[in-house]
Amino acid sequence: MSKDTWTIMSANLNGIRAAHRRGFFEWVMKMDLDCICVQETKAQMHNGLKDSFEMPGYTSYFVDAEKKGYSGVGIYTKHQPRSVVTKMGHTIADAEGRFIECDFGNLRVASIYLPSGTSGQVRQDIKMEMLAFFYDDYLKQHVNDQSERILCGDWNIAHKPVDLKNWRQNQGNSGFLPEERAWLDQVFDDTGWVDAYRHHHPEKTQYTWWSYRGQARQNDVGWRIDYQVVSPTLANKIIDADVYREPIFSDHAPLVVTYEL
Repeated sequence: MSKDTWTIMSANLNGIRAAHRRGFFEWVMKMDLDCICVQETKAQMHNGLKDSFEMPGYTSYFVDAEKKGYSGVGIYTKHQPRSVVTKMGHTIADAEGRFIECDFGNLRVASIYLPSGTSGQVRQDIKMEMLAFFYDDYLKQHVNDQSERILCGDWNIAHKPVDLKNWRQNQGNSGFLPEERAWLDQVFDDTGWVDAYRHHHPEKTQYTWWSYRGQARQNDVGWRIDYQVVSPTLANKIIDADVYREPIFSDHAPLVVTYEL
C-alpha cells in the first residue's frame, strides 16, 4: 500500500445494467477512487457479462447469487489483492451472493449486502439469523485483527432516529425494528466497530436510500442504511465522508469515505 490515502466508495446499484445505462461507470471514472464496492448487481457476472463492465485501471471481482437477477456483490480495485474471499460461511448468504472481501495485506475491504426483511416474516427471520451468524462468526472474531478492515455495503438497518426521516412511523417496520437496532448497538458499542460516516459527522445525516413511492427522494424522506463499518484503529484515520445524492443511478446513493492509511 503505497498511497497515503485511500478513497473507497460503497454503492448499491439496484442492478448493474441499469446503473450502467444511467452513466454510473462514466461518473466513477472521473473520481479518484481506490476501491468501489458494489451491491445488488442483479447479474450473473461470471456468465460472460463481467467483461461488459470492466473499467480501465481497475481489476474487478464478483460473487453472484445462484438465482438469476438477484442480489450479488463486487469490488473494483486499483490495488492488487493478495487474495479474495468469496464466502461468508453462511449457507443462505453464500447462495445469495452477499459477501466478498479483498485482502491487501494490512488492510481488508469487503462489499456486503445484508438482507431485507420487508417482504415478510420468513425473510425477516432469515435476516435475523444471518445477522447473528455474521456477528458471531465474523464481527466478533475480526474487530481487533492486525489487518484493518473496511466493511462497505447495504446493511438494511437504520441505527438511530436521526438516520431516517419518519422514524416514529417505522418502529414496527423491517429496517428499524428494535431487535435490528439492538444488533447494531452490539456491533458498535459492545464490539467496537466504527460507523465511519457517523464518526466523521456526529450530528449531520445524509440519507442513502429513498423509496420509489410518494416522491420520497424529492422530499428527502430517506433512510441511512448504507455504511462503511471500520476497525476501531481506523476511526481517527477518516479524512472525509460524503453521500452523493446526484446524479441518480439507483434508489440508493453512493457513500464515499477517504482514509489516511
